[in-house]
Amino acid sequence: MRIGPKYKIARRLGERIFPKTQTTKFVVSGMDARSQSNQGGKSKRRKTMSDFGRQLLEKQKAKYTYGVSERQFVGYVAKARGGRGNPAEKLFQLLESRLDNVVFRMGLVRSRAFARQAVAHGHITVNGRKLTIPSYHVKIGDKIAIRTSSRDNGIFRELPEKMKEYTAPAWMVVDPVTGDGEVKGEPLVKEGEPILQFSSILEFYSRV
Repeated sequence: MRIGPKYKIARRLGERIFPKTQTTKFVVSGMDARSQSNQGGKSKRRKTMSDFGRQLLEKQKAKYTYGVSERQFVGYVAKARGGRGNPAEKLFQLLESRLDNVVFRMGLVRSRAFARQAVAHGHITVNGRKLTIPSYHVKIGDKIAIRTSSRDNGIFRELPEKMKEYTAPAWMVVDPVTGDGEVKGEPLVKEGEPILQFSSILEFYSRV
């Protein structure tokens, strides 16, 4: 999925959903844009958003956060609604357990876009086997690692320094030296991150 201009998208959605927008530069430029729009003493009254509008916004946030296409997202919604359990929780777990997201969560790369690239180019193994499908769903007990022949690749150049300060989510264990990891449980919301409203997303798809 081609995402487009990340600063512009993040401002439109009202969330710093991309790593590059989680910086002082983004905050300052966003404030500058708002101040310029209000110059001359004119203020713009924000329109009240409808329930449908809020649901659409949450859906867009999730799509851009995880970098999935509309077709893929519809498939995840259908899976989340099927079977037992809380559909909103299942939708979150389906998105979080994608291989590209897991590579990102392990701290091996700085963004999900780089994670998709790493997987697609054959730099990642699951249980010792090379996988090139970013949407592959990992399971509890799966072991994820960088291929031995790929460890000197530029995409992983800063890994040793980064791993010294990185804390992986509680549902996985990552070796701070090698970057090898193992999935230990079901995905959980990482503390300090914006929480997407998955219930609203499901409501959106029930109306379209």
